[in-house]
Amino acid sequence: MSFTDATQFWNERFDKDEFIFGKEPNEYLVEQSAQYLKPGNSILCIADGEGRNGVWLAKQGMQVTAFDVSDIALSKAKQFALDNQVSIQYSLCDTDGFDWQANSYDAVIGIFIQFADPAMRARIFQQVHQTLKPGGIFILQGYTPKQLEYKTGGPSLIEHLYTEEMIRDLAKEFEILDLRFYEKELSEGSRHTGMSALLGMVAQKNI
Repeated sequence: MSFTDATQFWNERFDKDEFIFGKEPNEYLVEQSAQYLKPGNSILCIADGEGRNGVWLAKQGMQVTAFDVSDIALSKAKQFALDNQVSIQYSLCDTDGFDWQANSYDAVIGIFIQFADPAMRARIFQQVHQTLKPGGIFILQGYTPKQLEYKTGGPSLIEHLYTEEMIRDLAKEFEILDLRFYEKELSEGSRHTGMSALLGMVAQKNI
């Protein structure tokens, strides 16, 4: 999908008054942040949409950079940041258009970034590894193939969903600190509501 097509696709979804994934941060992110992140950390949020995760991280005292392919989502995110009196550095771009500067971030956050096909997903893992500082943390949350039975959010294409074998292979340059597969009731806006088949991963770039 081209940048223009992706922008149009996501703009159609985000062009609503409501926050389609809610305004509360992702639960797995909150849980892992308590252990692995601290105020003052520099954080990159991949495809942060309407800003629920980036704004929450900024409210914890972190320096947040975020990007998304949807200008409508970013407009909502910027207003959300203002409402919460935090400052976030936002860019309108996709994962291939972002400037992944080497050794720049203490952590990278990827929450339901399952627009990526297998080739893009492999690039993202390489880009994340490159941009993390040594010892930096990658927090990932996504859906597993069982999600196709629940149909409570996420992509309908199985190649966009995460299996353990796939994630272990993609993260082979990292040290995996947490990897869990679980089912849980989600309530993250109208787009992620109901029983869900989830993966959570925390991985560290070697020092």
